[in-house]
Amino acid sequence: MKVIFRDALVYENGRIEKHSMLFDGSSFSYFTGDFSPLANTKIIDNTAIFPGFCDVHVHFREPGFSYKETVKGGAMAAAAGGYTALMTMPNLNPPPDCKENLDIQIDIIRRDSPVPIFPYATITKGQAGEELSDMDTLAKSVLAFSDDGRGVQRGEIMELAMQKAASLGKIIAAHCEDNSLLRGGYIHDGIYARTHGHKGISSESEYAQVARDIELVKKTGCKYHVCHVSTKESVALIRRAKAEGVDISAETAPHYLTLDESALEEDGRFKMNPPLRERADREALIEGLTDGTIDMIATDHAPHSKEEKSRGLAGSAMGIVGLETAFPILYTRLVKTGILSLERLVQAMSIAPRERFKIDTDAGYCVFDLAKEYKINPESFKGLGRATPFENESVYAKNILTVYDKKIIYDDMKNGGCKNAKENRH
Repeated sequence: MKVIFRDALVYENGRIEKHSMLFDGSSFSYFTGDFSPLANTKIIDNTAIFPGFCDVHVHFREPGFSYKETVKGGAMAAAAGGYTALMTMPNLNPPPDCKENLDIQIDIIRRDSPVPIFPYATITKGQAGEELSDMDTLAKSVLAFSDDGRGVQRGEIMELAMQKAASLGKIIAAHCEDNSLLRGGYIHDGIYARTHGHKGISSESEYAQVARDIELVKKTGCKYHVCHVSTKESVALIRRAKAEGVDISAETAPHYLTLDESALEEDGRFKMNPPLRERADREALIEGLTDGTIDMIATDHAPHSKEEKSRGLAGSAMGIVGLETAFPILYTRLVKTGILSLERLVQAMSIAPRERFKIDTDAGYCVFDLAKEYKINPESFKGLGRATPFENESVYAKNILTVYDKKIIYDDMKNGGCKNAKENRH
């Protein structure tokens, strides 16, 4: 059966334009004819067609922690969220700090993922921060290096890593966190922590290492990417570095753009690292996204088991899932409210990450029913993770179709709430 997305909002070359598009089961084409005589054709209104999203920061937990998530489950969650390219973080067992370990992960990806997944290799052996990984050999198989989950504590080690990455033409993607400034904290060191008796993580623990690394980038000429930016000070440092011509890019996550510490509850689904910060930080991140200081949006999709997320703010594992909620949350909270343009959102979720990390695969397409309102239900997620701070939140924009390599990898046109769909059978 063919489908016509009538008067869809279509993203092309940085602009959103309205077109009717015919989907024949594998590819899209413009449709300008008469709708009425088309046989065996479904017509759907109120949709938007975008290049498939690209997330440069996800955790799929395999090998080593498949009880939390698998490559197959993570890829299914990605397809459901409209993603057609992913970069997986290296906090695995064994960690990808040598070719032998990396190959274990690559074999699983080739076997189980319908979309391209590009693994990070570690910056240091075992992510221990003491000795560089086998970067020369690993560079042939990866786009970038990261010790995500752990900041590289010693400046001299990070400088060596940057020198090596620069010589290899690879990106260092940094989890910026100074352990000496954590002081046992597990949520933001703000009003909520103080009034509820929790230990707080200072903002300085992030931005101090961002500042250190920017100076190292100036010395080494390395391509540098800041992961999950959460503080206003980090935004200011990145903006200044860009103005000075430093080769730096940055990401933030949907939860940092739409939530702050005022949303916290005594529930593990509100615990992540970095933590939810203050309103001023959230506003600075939105401004940074709008003006291009923050280049892209990545989910930091980090599944854990139900038991690991059931121990409250103090005891739960850090991390939430986000692939299946990212676009609806951002569309509802930022685009529909006029804070962010739809073009900028798509650019940040699809185009910018591909350009920065030189992901040159075909993006494919995702199709969203923008008029569909529904409540986020974690029990419907395709991946194993369920912890989300957006549980039961009403949102707009339901993904109904994801296509990659001319193959349908996610199809919810029947059950995705296409109340405006109708079928011609004559």
